[in-house]
Amino acid sequence: MKTAEREAARELRAEGWSVKEIECALGVSRASVSTWVRDIELQPAQRARLIERARLGPIVAGERKAARARATRLEYQTRGRRLLGAADASYAAACALYWAEGAKRRNALKLTNSDPQMLAYFLGVLRRYFDVADERIRVACNLFADHIARQREIEDFWLRRLGLPRACLRKSTVNRYSKYSQKNRQNKLPYGTCALVVHSTEIVQTIYGSIQELGGFDRPEWLD
Repeated sequence: MKTAEREAARELRAEGWSVKEIECALGVSRASVSTWVRDIELQPAQRARLIERARLGPIVAGERKAARARATRLEYQTRGRRLLGAADASYAAACALYWAEGAKRRNALKLTNSDPQMLAYFLGVLRRYFDVADERIRVACNLFADHIARQREIEDFWLRRLGLPRACLRKSTVNRYSKYSQKNRQNKLPYGTCALVVHSTEIVQTIYGSIQELGGFDRPEWLD
């Protein structure tokens, strides 16, 4: 955790936080904070912010909690960078898939597609590298009006292809369309699409770290 705390401390210092505030927010020693941030020279705007924060008083509990949560997310991303180098090609491929198709949420994975093999592949990687149990997985089908008569069949199709019990299924949604679009909808996406969801800050932030390592870039907004 020290690496994540150090990076979080440096980011907070660059934003104009005092050493004491960083110490309180991250729950580390003042000596450690001083060592980590001593080379950071504050710009006038940052010094002004530091003075303003001192005038307003100590940081509130919400800020402290947010800073610690951010440090935890950063630690998961750091772990993900290391994991990319240790894992095999299937993991790297799953990360690239999520980079392209996944919803970029802070605390949950969500991958939606019409290709059952794609979702089954991704779920297999999650099970292998993160030991994701069935009870943590949620699936939801996105159907069209011409699917209504086959709704149960379609839901069972996705559950069967993903190897999941019906307890994982959430309520399906149905998209309505005009008569014109109905004429062009026949035989397209015969099983609609399926959303695969796992609520886990640790897993999604680990994958974000792996994606950044894979692509050779930094995406700070994935921490926020």
